Amino acid sequence: MADPISNAFTFTLQATSSTSRARTGKITTVHGAIKTPVFMPVGTLATVKSLTPEDLEAAGAQIILGNTYHLYLRPGCGVIDLFGGIHRFMHWDRPILTDSGGFQVFSLARLSKLSDEGYAFQSHIDGSRHLLTPEKAVDIQLCLNSDIMMCLDQCAPYPATRTEIRQSLELTTHWAERCHRAWTGADRPQNSLFGIVQGGMFSDLRRQSAQALVDIGFPGYAVGGLSVGEPRDLMLEMAEETLSRLPKDRPRYVMGVGTPEDLVNLVALGADMFDCVMPTRNARNGQLFTPKGTINIANARFKKDRHPVDSDCTCYTCRHYSRAYLRHLYKTRELLSYRLNTIHNLHHYLHLMDAMRQAIRRDEFSDFQRRFFEKR
Repeated sequence: MADPISNAFTFTLQATSSTSRARTGKITTVHGAIKTPVFMPVGTLATVKSLTPEDLEAAGAQIILGNTYHLYLRPGCGVIDLFGGIHRFMHWDRPILTDSGGFQVFSLARLSKLSDEGYAFQSHIDGSRHLLTPEKAVDIQLCLNSDIMMCLDQCAPYPATRTEIRQSLELTTHWAERCHRAWTGADRPQNSLFGIVQGGMFSDLRRQSAQALVDIGFPGYAVGGLSVGEPRDLMLEMAEETLSRLPKDRPRYVMGVGTPEDLVNLVALGADMFDCVMPTRNARNGQLFTPKGTINIANARFKKDRHPVDSDCTCYTCRHYSRAYLRHLYKTRELLSYRLNTIHNLHHYLHLMDAMRQAIRRDEFSDFQRRFFEKR
């Protein structure tokens, strides 16, 4: 099929590592440019929990992720349409990526039923019945007016049999074709659509899925079905197998991953984009990220600790607050705890991505990777 990538969305490769597959690039959208590799904070309900858009900008966020399933059910397209899309609705003028909603149907909806047509499900909110088809997933995301939309896919659990994974792959490919037709038929060049590679933990099925999506032709490609319970070594093996099969002139997005260690390893394999709830969810659970690993701020040893979380960190939290105060907030369940912890964790993730971009541009990524793991 023809590849309808438009001038509203471009990807330019800017630098590559001479000792790994790490690379830097720039994605352009109608809402601004994105330097890659990039981490996207998760804003499920049109908000990154506890933070304002200004907080996100101060932390260095270039693009955030919204959730199609949740926003479709509440507040619904009728509300978001009044604002011309999710950007004005949530007061965020930078790029937004939305997922297709399929994973949430699978994990959250009541009595969901999968068929060739799509997902028939009952809302987890009020029990109302819905049918999410590939075409409907595209229509909802067009209503949200996100810069990057995702195809509806079928993510198999881990472990799964080869037969189950093959069925998942075939359905995902069929739905990708339908999403592609719905997208190109909508004549909305400002909204770009990514295909999602499946294939479970089978290398040959990963290759098959990647090739099928490349044959359809998308502005970008995502690696789905990872970080679903498999061992880390297997995750990296499948990621490498998939990433190496995707076009070099298109952004490559590894979905739902992961730890800082995962991000460094996956950048080395050629990944460009990431999202994960870990920095925000863990912040609300009192786990804070540092270059030496994570700390649990509830630990009694921080009760009288006058130091910041990380003495080298320049985030708002570390510039103004001690571990002792953060522990006090967390132990008393003050709402400020979630805000300050989240600011720090997202700053840590986004600063890590910036450091990797700089290392790649200097062609020092392998040294950066080695030093990163020496500190852990």
